[in-house]
Amino acid sequence: MTRALLLVAALAFGSMLNAHAAGAIRSDSGYAERDEVKAFIAEMRDKHGFDTEVLDALFRRIRPLPAVIKAIMPPRDPGVRSWQAYRSRFVEPIRIAAGRRFMRLHSVEIAAAAARFGVPAEIIAAIIGVETIYGRQLGRFGTFAALATLTFDYPPRAELFRRELEELLLLAREENRSLLSYTGSYAGAMGLPQFLPSSRRRYAIDFDGDGRIDLVGSPADAIASVASFLASHGWQKDAPIAVAVSVAGSGVEAMIAQGIAPRHTPRQMEEANIAVARVGAGDTATQHLGDLLPEHPAALIDLVTPQAATEYRLGYQNFYVITRYNRSSFYAAAVIDLAAALAKSE
Repeated sequence: MTRALLLVAALAFGSMLNAHAAGAIRSDSGYAERDEVKAFIAEMRDKHGFDTEVLDALFRRIRPLPAVIKAIMPPRDPGVRSWQAYRSRFVEPIRIAAGRRFMRLHSVEIAAAAARFGVPAEIIAAIIGVETIYGRQLGRFGTFAALATLTFDYPPRAELFRRELEELLLLAREENRSLLSYTGSYAGAMGLPQFLPSSRRRYAIDFDGDGRIDLVGSPADAIASVASFLASHGWQKDAPIAVAVSVAGSGVEAMIAQGIAPRHTPRQMEEANIAVARVGAGDTATQHLGDLLPEHPAALIDLVTPQAATEYRLGYQNFYVITRYNRSSFYAAAVIDLAAALAKSE
């Protein structure tokens, strides 16, 4: 299927989801009387020993959030994805200045996290910058109500958010906190690093030594938790992340179609009829590739902008790890570019 046909199919599918989700949210006043909620409560009792009366009372205190459905639905007219437009949202003067201030204020904590987990300081800071502009955009939705809305009123992704709702219940019990006390994004992400409850439980750490994990009020905890997440997903210390390249040859489209997981070294790409050259390497860039490009498995990443030349990067293992945070090559490339800007002296 050509890219044009794929785009038409995606638009049609998005319109179908919009129509489906728009009619999915129930008009009743709450959740507790709904059969699917009762089934979820019973499952939490049987699986984790939760008190059904307590959960029933909590579900009676929340209502569906139409704003959550509106925020998560694909746009009716999504247009064409643009790398340059996406990048400009995150690699811009305000975020760069805020990131440099954040790194100065928390230099000790960032250095300690980088040393412990092997993740560069600027990558840690860039992720927090892309996610929340260093705490300026944390989200104001009640996490319990947001996840309940997405679980019971947004069928296209109900399975994912049902798991996150379960994780939130477990998190609240572990922290001896009310479910109603958590706030964050419309998708249930919380704190400076915007962790979903599952990531919060698995990767967040107490780095300031106060005996609790606080991803909102403790930059130290947020910084180390980002590094912990990346390390747990396979970050390789001092290994390459990505390299901007130019490409040509009959094998380019097939290589891009293999996805963003690193599978082929630059030499193997050359053997697959792809001429790969480091951007700015000069006329000899395609010669002795091992001397010019890290000879590790990589993916060929295309960063497309309509009416502009496509940018290409070799995405190595660490690039792939960043996409575990947000499964988008645009996201990972923006993090890398913001990190490069933060690493430059002012």
